[in-house]
Amino acid sequence: MAVPRPLTPRAFRCRCGRPIFFRNSQCLACHTPLGYDPARRLLLPLQRVDTPQGDAGGPELWRAAGARKSRPYQLCAHRDSPAACNWLVDPGDTHAVLQPGQAPLCRCCRLTRTLPDLSVPENQGYWLRIAQAQRRLVSALIGLGLPVQSRISEDPQHGLVFDVLRSLPGQPPVMTGHADGVITLDAEEADDARREQRRADLQEPYRTLLGHLRHETGHYYWQRLVGDEASPWLDAFRELFGDERQDYAAALQAHYQQGAQADWRERHVSAYASSHPWEDWAETWAHYLHLRDTLDTARSFGVDGETIELDYERFTPDVLGTWADASAPGFLRLVNGWMELTGVLNELSRSMGVPDFYPFVLSAAVLRKLYLVHRVIGAPA
Repeated sequence: MAVPRPLTPRAFRCRCGRPIFFRNSQCLACHTPLGYDPARRLLLPLQRVDTPQGDAGGPELWRAAGARKSRPYQLCAHRDSPAACNWLVDPGDTHAVLQPGQAPLCRCCRLTRTLPDLSVPENQGYWLRIAQAQRRLVSALIGLGLPVQSRISEDPQHGLVFDVLRSLPGQPPVMTGHADGVITLDAEEADDARREQRRADLQEPYRTLLGHLRHETGHYYWQRLVGDEASPWLDAFRELFGDERQDYAAALQAHYQQGAQADWRERHVSAYASSHPWEDWAETWAHYLHLRDTLDTARSFGVDGETIELDYERFTPDVLGTWADASAPGFLRLVNGWMELTGVLNELSRSMGVPDFYPFVLSAAVLRKLYLVHRVIGAPA
């Protein structure tokens, strides 16, 4: 059986034939510069475009190396910054320049509005790790066909923006969260030791920068795609996840004071998901993005869960009940392949003496919630 093609490929080759990877800006073998085209979802070897005589003052342009006909590109202005962005910009993209005279920013970098003080070397390292996670997130959102517009330059009313902040001495701590398209991220989540301490303190099996970003975009897309009273998905959301109109602050306070119910695993993908329907959606959304991007990466390298020989009890259409529609077979193939792949990855983790790669169990109720996320994402815009 052929391995399905990934929506967002993660494996590429340089002009020299050597493998190159999503975050690379230069081939380690032949030193050819590389750039990622988010529209085509390709990492390309680049060569500089010869500037026509008289155009010396124009922007520096690049094209795919060795291609007879290739569109021109500009490099993202953050390529030589601590963010080390390797994304490309279409010279005709009128949204790439946020202020007159400013160099163009790629589709990912233009989403970031605020950064901590970069004169502090530690903050430069934090920005690099956060930017790497953002680029992986945004590339997957684009691959899934979701709307990804900057609140700064593209869609001031409905767009998305990130504020990366760091707590100052004597000031209240920065809280990671989402409000009306603005995602705030505590820069110190990029500190592995501090994040691991928080993970242990909160008894979370999984806590990563990428996981935070996926979770918070879940809130954004709920508001944009589901939460309007005219949305065709709102009734299904309330039936599966609960009524989001219950007091959010009170629900979170009760969760932190009393903890999750003992049987939360029967209905939720995580303990935190049980705190409120909004958090349940965001956790389920993040989980779906984990699943899709990891499978895309595996498939990019010729690996698919269905080719793995494990005797797992597979999910069948009856687990979706009356929610099943024409998209059910594709969804079930996805999650069944995921369960078999993660079964092997968990065993590999145990062989290395590290925590399980995938410390989750999917109940039938959680599967139906994931299926609603799948349908919302796959619906026509």
